Amino acid sequence: MFEFVRKHTRLFQFILLILILPSFVLVGMQGYTSFMDGSNTGVATVNGRKITQAEADAAHREQVERMRRQMPNLDAKLLDSPEVRRESLDGLVRERVMQAAAEKQHLVVSDERLQSMFLNDPQFAFLRNADGSINKSVIAAQGMSSQMFVERLRQDLTLRQVSAGVGGMTVSAEANATVAFDALLQQREVQLQRFDAKDFAARIEPTDAQIEAFYKDPTNAAQFQMAESAQIQYLVLDLEVLKAGVSVNEEDLRKYFEENAARFSVAEERRASHILIKSEKGASAADRAKAKAQAEELLAQVRKTPASFAEVAKKNSQDEGSAPNGGDLDFFGRGAMVKPFEDAAYALKKGEISNIVESDFGFHVIQLTGVRGGDKKSFESVRGDIEADVRKQLAQKRFSEAAEQFSNMVYEQSDSLQPAADKFKLTLSTATVQRNPAPGATGPLASAKLLDAVFGNEALRNKRNTEAVETGSNQLAAARVVQHNPSHLQPLADVKVQVRAQLVRKLAIAEAVKAGEARLAALKKDGDLAGLSAPVIVSRALPRDLPRKVLDGILSVDASKLPAVLGVDAGEGVFVVASLSKVLPRDPAVVDAKRAAQQYAQAWNAAESEAFFDAMKTRFKVNVKAPAAAASGATR
Repeated sequence: MFEFVRKHTRLFQFILLILILPSFVLVGMQGYTSFMDGSNTGVATVNGRKITQAEADAAHREQVERMRRQMPNLDAKLLDSPEVRRESLDGLVRERVMQAAAEKQHLVVSDERLQSMFLNDPQFAFLRNADGSINKSVIAAQGMSSQMFVERLRQDLTLRQVSAGVGGMTVSAEANATVAFDALLQQREVQLQRFDAKDFAARIEPTDAQIEAFYKDPTNAAQFQMAESAQIQYLVLDLEVLKAGVSVNEEDLRKYFEENAARFSVAEERRASHILIKSEKGASAADRAKAKAQAEELLAQVRKTPASFAEVAKKNSQDEGSAPNGGDLDFFGRGAMVKPFEDAAYALKKGEISNIVESDFGFHVIQLTGVRGGDKKSFESVRGDIEADVRKQLAQKRFSEAAEQFSNMVYEQSDSLQPAADKFKLTLSTATVQRNPAPGATGPLASAKLLDAVFGNEALRNKRNTEAVETGSNQLAAARVVQHNPSHLQPLADVKVQVRAQLVRKLAIAEAVKAGEARLAALKKDGDLAGLSAPVIVSRALPRDLPRKVLDGILSVDASKLPAVLGVDAGEGVFVVASLSKVLPRDPAVVDAKRAAQQYAQAWNAAESEAFFDAMKTRFKVNVKAPAAAASGATR
């Protein structure tokens, strides 16, 4: 058999070619590469439908962008943790479960209901222009077009219908809320005695033998390790370096100014007031005619007495947003209003009143009250900005060319960074680094990618240059290990002060706990409260700076037989002995009855909504796997 295969190799190659090619035709190269890089791997299923790794990555990126818009200074590394990735996946699963439930129940949101909600719901007020249209600039800032926003809103309202019958329907009796909050915020009168390790530390004098034994104990060794480090040389190629070598001439700057004239002009804005007589697009011809006739009467009135426009608008305009202000819409630019309204406003001269303008909202009478902008800045006033832009563009072009050369050179001449430094006129810098970026590190030394390369086998063992690593936008860096310092236990003589301090703390903690337990035993035996503090009242609303473990211990101890005593090792070298003498109701000033009932109902609503979602997960057979690393990262 094997002899037959060997003799007919070309025949088998031809057969394999016939089998493989159709798979590329049917699936496509992109589908094949997606399969190979893991982006098509299923990370969850809902109702038999797979959620792929690529979809999970997309949901995570969307969540990251939302969080960055809300908190621009948030550390990006915190957003790429397994916990945040799982949170993104859970959100995607919840959305798919609700979609499956909506499909099952045939839930839809009509165009009429969608428009009505957008126009009347106060939560959308910041997204509406004065004429009721979508504010495109606000939507664009969220990375959406108007159509995307409409579909997103439709989907959101559809999904809300699924759980509308569960969330927000709980009615809480005030008595139930009172009982719950009384139990949660109950007050207790206690006397306390604190045993703190720091009070015992001064009495402890460890011997040299104890210090040496503590130092040699394997469980303590990590405290006295010198972290692994490497002394490196490194080069940085970025725009700032290349800008320095860019020269520009006056002719190029003036040409750039002319080609980008619109950028150096102040956009024209117009201020107008209007009177609106509403008439929806779908209204009957008779109703539209009636509304238009009313608008024409008002037009005649304000044309006769233009100074009365604001007063007429206040009394007659049906635009609730602008009517109280005499119809004033403030300044607006192109694209902010519906097209017929904008065309009419930009055709008027200041003070003029338009003819009747018909839009999807009805009939408008417009008065132009102001014009600003539209002026072009002089070349001299923007020359500095233009030069900076031109330098940046030329540097970016040079960077694209230099990046490949730089990467090739540090790889091909891997025994030194000096040739690359000479060719690109770069400064060869030095630093001592560890495997993780140092606190406060900036630039390339804050790049985990570069440090991973520095501590890679090739760089450490063979002292070769690292590959050129992207350490920032338009920034490449390469490094070379000059000396590697493995992690090692520091000599006792160098760390004796630290060893002694750690040993003293350990012994002091043991003494504090021992003294506290002895006091607790004596208190249980004879009930003598000598040494305990004066009585104080504590509760969850009034913790008195007690450690959490101590407060929980006091509030959970059985109060059926008083006085009751307990001892709590709070950790961090603190042991507390407490004697409980009274149980008191909650302070009514902490939470009033009305607020308590509202919070109690909210808690039940949240619990019932979560229980409903859990039931839906079971019904639609949700199966979630742990999310893997981003598919894009898996291919590196």
